[in-house]
Amino acid sequence: MSIKTTDTSRRNFLKTSSALAAGLAASPALFAEGLSLESGKPKGISLGVFASYDHAKYLRDLGYTYIEESVGGFLLPKDGETGFNNNLHTLHELKFPIWSYVVLLPGDLKTVGPNADHEGVLARTELALKRAKAAGSDYIVFGSGGARTIPEGFDREKAWEQHIAVTKKMAPFAEKYGVTIAIEPLNRGETNLINSLAEGVRVVEAVKSPRVKLLCDIYHMLKEDESPDEIVKYGKHIVHCHIAEKEDRTPPGVKGDDFRPYLSALKKIGYNGGLSIECFKYTDFDREIKAGIAVLKKQLSEV
Repeated sequence: MSIKTTDTSRRNFLKTSSALAAGLAASPALFAEGLSLESGKPKGISLGVFASYDHAKYLRDLGYTYIEESVGGFLLPKDGETGFNNNLHTLHELKFPIWSYVVLLPGDLKTVGPNADHEGVLARTELALKRAKAAGSDYIVFGSGGARTIPEGFDREKAWEQHIAVTKKMAPFAEKYGVTIAIEPLNRGETNLINSLAEGVRVVEAVKSPRVKLLCDIYHMLKEDESPDEIVKYGKHIVHCHIAEKEDRTPPGVKGDDFRPYLSALKKIGYNGGLSIECFKYTDFDREIKAGIAVLKKQLSEV
């Protein structure tokens, strides 16, 4: 398989990544031992929110268990190692855990198609996994719909082969750093590759790594009219979950969506992990996210 690396910025990223990795190795006080925030994790379904860590104290005070950040916002900020050191310092001070991160790859860093850049993908992934370990986190979500969208006219099966091939190369890094990559199926409005739990499992089973598992996103399942029964069918692979209302990707309680069938399926498989409210637009973050935890707790208690 021929993978092109044509973008100069990709080569620059590889050089920068090497320098940053060297910097991490030179900072044992911050990075060598990590934060070890996993101790005392609750059993059952734990509620979290995808948000900037600036919201951490408010979310903790509301009763959320954890926060979910973005790779680019927390692990690979624009100001590089200095920015990450500052983020880690804040995390040390507040001690509100980050369990996972979304948006592993930007849309222009392709896993498939004629311009697939697997070297760039792997460089970014390894650095993100290394820093996630330093932050005491469990998961990096591999959704990245733009990165995996198959270009028009490109052979679909070849794209599948490309995407699986690069995920197989990610797996040893995930195993090395003890951070699980959670494959996220997305709805067809966001990408044309991996649109169901079954297709996510195709990747998981092809990679065959204990550190490459499945994410269940109830919002995307609703958009695709995917049955809650699929959660039961593929439950053994699921390690992390997202949720939002179907119409406008709002937090639970805004439109009044009934998530009970999906929550019931999670309980049926004995799911023991995070359920993150993952939205990208809010009318009033504080009010809506406060209502969100109340709605989810109520619906969970009723299944």
